[in-house]
Amino acid sequence: MRQVLVIGSGKSTSYLLKYLMDNAEMEQLFITVADISLKHAETLIANHRRATTQVLDVFNATDRAKAISQADIVISMLPAQLHIEVAKDCIRFGKHMVTASYISPEMQALDDEAKSKGLIFMNEIGVDPGIDHMSAMQIIDRIRNKGGKMILFESFTGGLIAPESDNNLWNYKFTWNPRNVVIAGQGGVAKFLQEGTYKYIPYHRLFRRTEFLDIDGFGRFEAYANRDSLKYQTVYGLENVKTLYRGTMRRVGFSRAWNIFVALGMTDDNYTIEDSEHMSYRDFVNAFLPYSPSDSVELKLRHQLKIDQDDVVWDKLLELDIFNPNKRVELKNATPAQILQKILQDKWTLSLNDKDMIVMYHKFGYELNGKNHQIDANMVVLGENQTYTAMAKTVGLPVAMATLAILNGKIKSTGVQRPINKEVYQPILAELQNHGIVFKEKEVPYFGYNPLHQ
Repeated sequence: MRQVLVIGSGKSTSYLLKYLMDNAEMEQLFITVADISLKHAETLIANHRRATTQVLDVFNATDRAKAISQADIVISMLPAQLHIEVAKDCIRFGKHMVTASYISPEMQALDDEAKSKGLIFMNEIGVDPGIDHMSAMQIIDRIRNKGGKMILFESFTGGLIAPESDNNLWNYKFTWNPRNVVIAGQGGVAKFLQEGTYKYIPYHRLFRRTEFLDIDGFGRFEAYANRDSLKYQTVYGLENVKTLYRGTMRRVGFSRAWNIFVALGMTDDNYTIEDSEHMSYRDFVNAFLPYSPSDSVELKLRHQLKIDQDDVVWDKLLELDIFNPNKRVELKNATPAQILQKILQDKWTLSLNDKDMIVMYHKFGYELNGKNHQIDANMVVLGENQTYTAMAKTVGLPVAMATLAILNGKIKSTGVQRPINKEVYQPILAELQNHGIVFKEKEVPYFGYNPLHQ
């Protein structure tokens, strides 16, 4: 019996555990789900005879080491900053490891040790990062294999609400960690390459520099730049491309409205607000506005940000109930970002029967036989319900598939890595198609220069 230890049982684990349990008999697996709280995990495994749960505080070094030492492979579904201690224990006990998170400098530093012990530490094997890597490299390698030279690569991903559950003016609900949505884009400048020119967007301008994307059957979206697109030059071997741009997708109009919060300072996570637990939502908004004994909070906000009363942005703010004097923040010593998150969760939490949606869009420009060509590829995945979401599907299934591939010796390259090699991406992408995760490709005229990036 091969022992699979899954540490963490959050929202992205439903499909991961289902896949492992569905294959447990044939693959001779026994799955242990370890977490500080077992309620969600016990619901997911539903007394499966080849799965169990175990209370584990990952900060307890003794208990963590014991759990890891008894496994054949470890899947860490913890928050990204907690992977490193798990990884060190995996080095210590000689265990393979899989995560969906970006490779941190601390994780990369374990590469030599992992290789020396013949260990595979597969990272960035979720949706973004993950499916984006695999689907991009599959097409890039295909272009190169026929003699093409890459000149453009753009990639966009969005975790959104499915059309049938899209019932608010923002066309958005939280489908993953709300905190990451609130603080998105902070901590640095967005960097990308456009027609051979390096471009930079500071945070305070990020949500006003967007471009439009259209997906057949799902309409129009907008995208804003991710923080650092340039690191993918090395990752994907795109050192000579003229355009390299990665971004996040939303429905059209979201970014303009979100920029209101940025402009006011409500997304700041660097200081706490005094007496925040006793504030009303209205007090919170007023804290960022000038004093005026005669003007209402609403009037001051409209005046300061030049929002007309008939502007749809104003309706979006009203929909969030942010001017309510009776709703309390109830968070002690909270940052503005934490308070904003609470306000948004009142309105943007998935209802019981809501369905989410993952959208991914790639553009590939290349030169072949003296002519420029472009391939557009997109993927849309719809969730089933609150538990079996599109986010959980597109994160969990690649993690589970990579885990089995490592156990079965199908992935042979050792060390700290991401899924950009054919031995990894080819079989996983093929299997994902059986689960409805499919990219549609089409050849389109090469557009190259985009005036929105000028």
